[in-house]
Amino acid sequence: MFVGEISKWLMREEQKTLFEVLVAGILNILFLALIALLLWPLGRLMLAFRLAKGYGILWIVVCVIALLVNRIQRFFRADIYTHADAYVVSNLVVSCFLQAGWAAFAALAVHSFVAAAPVWMVVVLYLAGVISCLITYFAVSAFYQGHIYKLVSLPLALVGFIVFSAWPASGRAAYGWFFDLF
Repeated sequence: MFVGEISKWLMREEQKTLFEVLVAGILNILFLALIALLLWPLGRLMLAFRLAKGYGILWIVVCVIALLVNRIQRFFRADIYTHADAYVVSNLVVSCFLQAGWAAFAALAVHSFVAAAPVWMVVVLYLAGVISCLITYFAVSAFYQGHIYKLVSLPLALVGFIVFSAWPASGRAAYGWFFDLF
């Protein structure tokens, strides 16, 4: 009875953001559990721990930045109805910055675990990195729900992961200052 009421409440239109945040959080936890189970027998469990730490920081950063962007948009009275261009562009820049940041983090994390690994393990590790970018896409998209953000963010995350994997120095140059904080 109580669970049914909660599910009905979550399915209301005004609870859409909360519902998407919960779904993204659950997907994130499931991904980390499955990747830990996969990497444990391969001797690369520390990658799962590094991704878990990264996701913890990511969720904090996404929540804080979403709050700050919302406050800045309110201060300048930029909303979808009066200043749609400023509203959409600011959200697009922030969501893309977050996606690219995760792509750099994931690529650098995976890169540090592929040394002296057999080819099949390298493929598994990079696949885990790509899937982590997809999970991050759901987390960021829970806060930035517009179609344009979703249309741009996922390809950016995947292309960013490929670029940062092929050229790790670019990821370190673009986001290394932030990674060094943690």
